[in-house]
Amino acid sequence: MTMRVKIKFLMVILLLAGVAGLRADPVPIDTNALATLAVQDHGRKKPFTTFAHEMLLTLSGKAALPVENGEALSPEEVILDLWLKPEGWDDKPVIMLNFLELKKQLGLPEDRKLFSFNELINKQALLDILDEAQKLQQAGAGDKLTPLQKEAEHLGDRLRLFQDLVSGDKETMVPNPRQMDGRWIPIQELLVENVRPAERSAPTGDAAPYYASDSKPAMNAWQTFSGWSDDYKKGDLLSFNSSTPRVVESLRALALQFYPSAASLQFEHNYMTLEPFLWAWIIYLVALIVLLMTALWMKDVGYKITWGLVLLGLGFEIWGFVCRIIISGRPPVTDLYETVIWVSFIGMVFAIILEAVYRKRYFFYAGLPAAILTLIVADSDSTILDASINPLTAVLRNNMWLTIHVLTIVSSYAAFALTAALGHIALVMSLWGKRYSAAQAEVQFFIYRAMQIGILLIATGTILGAVWANYSWGRYWDWDPKETWALVTLLCYIALLHGRLAGLWSGFGLAVGSVVCFLSVMMSWYGVNFILGQNGKSLHSYGLSSGGGGLATGFAVFEVLFVVFVLWWNAKGLSFGKSTVIATSPGSGPSTSSG
Repeated sequence: MTMRVKIKFLMVILLLAGVAGLRADPVPIDTNALATLAVQDHGRKKPFTTFAHEMLLTLSGKAALPVENGEALSPEEVILDLWLKPEGWDDKPVIMLNFLELKKQLGLPEDRKLFSFNELINKQALLDILDEAQKLQQAGAGDKLTPLQKEAEHLGDRLRLFQDLVSGDKETMVPNPRQMDGRWIPIQELLVENVRPAERSAPTGDAAPYYASDSKPAMNAWQTFSGWSDDYKKGDLLSFNSSTPRVVESLRALALQFYPSAASLQFEHNYMTLEPFLWAWIIYLVALIVLLMTALWMKDVGYKITWGLVLLGLGFEIWGFVCRIIISGRPPVTDLYETVIWVSFIGMVFAIILEAVYRKRYFFYAGLPAAILTLIVADSDSTILDASINPLTAVLRNNMWLTIHVLTIVSSYAAFALTAALGHIALVMSLWGKRYSAAQAEVQFFIYRAMQIGILLIATGTILGAVWANYSWGRYWDWDPKETWALVTLLCYIALLHGRLAGLWSGFGLAVGSVVCFLSVMMSWYGVNFILGQNGKSLHSYGLSSGGGGLATGFAVFEVLFVVFVLWWNAKGLSFGKSTVIATSPGSGPSTSSG
């Protein structure tokens, strides 16, 4: 090989290497390192990765922000950009607005869900609506706010959040050196004298700032952060990633005794990235598919596989709750999101126990769809069900009463959800006339058993709630909306159960009632939180949320129409097939015998 050929060969290799370098994927943000950077938000110290995830969900309703080329930016990329490289973000669609009537009022495209800060901030119509809402709030008439005004307030909150993220006021990462639960400050205030002196003062009344301008640890933290932020602005993510641990350690050195450990921050980050409740419903869905596909063939094998999958899914739920308890230091049922995932979990526990006793597959047929639907609802819309882990309000800080009362009440919802699901199975069977009469009778008996569990729990929970009310508010009962609807729910199911015992209706009536009475559970569980409690007069306002009215109304309408259709169908004596009696055997599906 001549020298000229060697040189050409070397040039081709270098050219290919250069092309490969150009095509190489960009350096990703090291989220594991970033997770050890603590941020104080909503009274809790959390990993920056969790903070970024929650901020993006609040701002845009997205777990990742879609961009023009079909790709998506991670929460860490979006929040770091807003904070350290905000140029141009005023014009990027990042702020969520779903409410159609408000879009019309503001003259915005109705088919879009994300809008830019500049598209929204100067809308005079929005300012007028917010001004009217503020006047009502100041007059003590917050319960008279229209849905339009409420949605405008939510939009105003998102606009303020955008501004706080850009200014850095939201990224409170400098620890308080005096108090465990003291206020943390943004990094830009680290070396500024007398900023917010009232908020920075020590318990003794000392008005000096956290850190003096000549403090070596503070100066080191500022310089380390400045270099870190410059690396990000330049797009040098290799240096940015390598500098992250130094930023963390420089901030930790400011308050060693109060800064969260790297292990605790990493634990929360791992919980967030694992998404155990997402995996739980996926596994439950696979289990349901296996159960249905093996109803008529390979029954024993399919049944065993279903059991294994159900226990695996339950294991993911258990791990999710263990993580939330460790992170928060409290029982995991203090907001609507946590009650929804708890209903899924306890509903499957009841289904597993009853299935282990009777081994008829019906508890899995009922429990799995109920668990899947509740977990999907919990994971579907962060604006309705907020998965964030937040500190307790004062009335909930007695963990004994919280654990006993709230867990008992919410567990009763799970039992009633299981009865409603079994009720659907029984009513669908009734559409075939007497063909599934034996199986239908079994399911009706199972409804009765599950309903007994629910009534026992809700009665106990209501009584314990009265004891807790006396402990917290100095009275046992005050006809608060939550209290009233808990009692209504209890009376509905007691009437249903005793009506059957008195012979007023048969097992078919019990199945109808299990579906209808669950609407009272929905009212107590959802309606009080989202409708009756919105006037601010409920002492249970710590659990209130907003949104989702269309979904809940649609569910209620569907249930009513379904029951009406089944009643009409049976009243007409209609049937999908010839009269055939179905007998079942333990651990197997139905087998047909001609009648």
